[in-house]
Amino acid sequence: MASPRIIKKYPNRRLYDTETSTYITLAEVKDLVLGYKDFQVQDAKSGDDLTRAILLQIILEEESGGVPMFSTDMLANIIRYYGHAMQGMMGSYLERSISAFHEAQKRFQAQAQTLYGEMPKIPAEAWTLGAAGQPIPNVMGGYPAKPRAKAAKAAPRKPRTKK
Repeated sequence: MASPRIIKKYPNRRLYDTETSTYITLAEVKDLVLGYKDFQVQDAKSGDDLTRAILLQIILEEESGGVPMFSTDMLANIIRYYGHAMQGMMGSYLERSISAFHEAQKRFQAQAQTLYGEMPKIPAEAWTLGAAGQPIPNVMGGYPAKPRAKAAKAAPRKPRTKK
């Protein structure tokens, strides 16, 4: 098996891809993840493995923009398991659950391909409605992409006076 691609992280927070001999961005590291490329991020001075920290940084950026995947309650519950006797079990449970979900999705896609043939790849830009570029609403109960404007307040009423 080939060794993982090494990315060096320098004190100035820049990431250097040793395979391409170029500096790369977090977006390019995300592309490596999406492409199932095996890589490791190392501190340029100490050689410490920083891969988890970089992956968490990518997740933080994804959660901060657009539609978050994790609710506040879910994040709070995850935090509550740190230091808990069940911390190790919770981590492995989440990992197995995501793997099972991923495998089910792959099986579903394979079955759909068997039934309907090769499905066309739709670019992300196609998932917008109309000229305004409004995204398709998440019908599965997620968060709206942007907070909705509050309804205009009604004109204040005059207090009633007794006669």
